[in-house]
Amino acid sequence: MLTVVVQAGGQSSRMGEDKALKPFLGKPLIQRVVERLSPIADELIVTTNRPKDYIFLNTRLVADLKPGRGALGGLYTAIASASHEYVAVVACDMPFASISFFESAYRLIVKEEADAVIAKTDEGYEPFHALYRRETCLPAIEAAINEDKWKVIAWFPQAKVRELSPDELKAFDPSGLCFWNVNTPEEFEKAEQLAK
Repeated sequence: MLTVVVQAGGQSSRMGEDKALKPFLGKPLIQRVVERLSPIADELIVTTNRPKDYIFLNTRLVADLKPGRGALGGLYTAIASASHEYVAVVACDMPFASISFFESAYRLIVKEEADAVIAKTDEGYEPFHALYRRETCLPAIEAAINEDKWKVIAWFPQAKVRELSPDELKAFDPSGLCFWNVNTPEEFEKAEQLAK
């Protein structure tokens, strides 16, 4: 059983407007992400501190449980809000969020009894397109927050994190686009062209 959590918490400062609500091929970007992943979701949640803006999604909306704690607090909220054992966490600005990635990650997390399946790219870890085991990740993340740590990966030493190699990533995400998040109007436009 899988909970999918789409996070709509960023500031969108480089976009100049709320990118989650910016029309992408005619519909809000966040709606595209939700629709892409809803086929695999037994439960779908959107985390946001502006629930009024997202009522149109007709899904459960959850505000930060640890306000002011940045991305790590956002990850805590995503995993704590889920009612299923496995939690797919995705940022709202990833127009190519991938079902095949999560299906492959799910098989791996179960087979290897990992606590999280996370890709590491040239940009670093990709915690906002990753799969987590709620029961083991939640206490590790909470402990990191209580120790006043801020890095999203601060809790990794306390968990069995399965890092994906570049070769595995090619199999998990053949398009190579699932981690692409659009931060500027130029990237947004380029993503729309690719999506067409």
